[in-house]
Amino acid sequence: MADPDHPTVLTTEEQLRRVTIGEPRRHDAPIALCEYDPTWPELFSREERRIRKTLGDRAVRLEHVGSTSVPGLVAKPIIDILLVVADSADESSYVSALESEGYVLRIREPEWHQHRLFEGPDTNLNLHVFSRGAMEIDRMLTFRDVLRSNPETRKLYATTKRALARRTWKFVQNYADAKSEVVEGILANASSSSPRK
Repeated sequence: MADPDHPTVLTTEEQLRRVTIGEPRRHDAPIALCEYDPTWPELFSREERRIRKTLGDRAVRLEHVGSTSVPGLVAKPIIDILLVVADSADESSYVSALESEGYVLRIREPEWHQHRLFEGPDTNLNLHVFSRGAMEIDRMLTFRDVLRSNPETRKLYATTKRALARRTWKFVQNYADAKSEVVEGILANASSSSPRK
């Protein structure tokens, strides 16, 4: 949701209402971060098995992303999962199947890479759904891989998260928006240091 060209702009309640299915949840508090928990990859693996069993080959790709996928990084205890399908706009091809397993569609963002977001049936998670080829897929995976492989970058991101988490946020999305500047900087550095083909 955050606009990389205007990283300090926070998503408004009106914007959240346009994309949220049901009522947006107000937070009105600081963000609770936890030290890295080695059970997080296990929780991802359990969800991966359930989603693959549910969707079969409609699940083009499943990846553990976000801070819980980076050993040693503080995080909100919410497992972020990237699910790639052929066409995320074609909800009839996957939504009812996921709902039958207890996943709940909460966000529909057709204007942002046709993103869909589900909450989990029994694990605190965000299941992000994108179409095959969406630019955001590579960005999410690059960001995760840089944090996994670069201790200095991981420390910078953790420091930023801790500082921002102490503030009171109307919506959790506003905290995510506030991290955009450091996220974009990390991605820009990754892009400039990657070998040219």
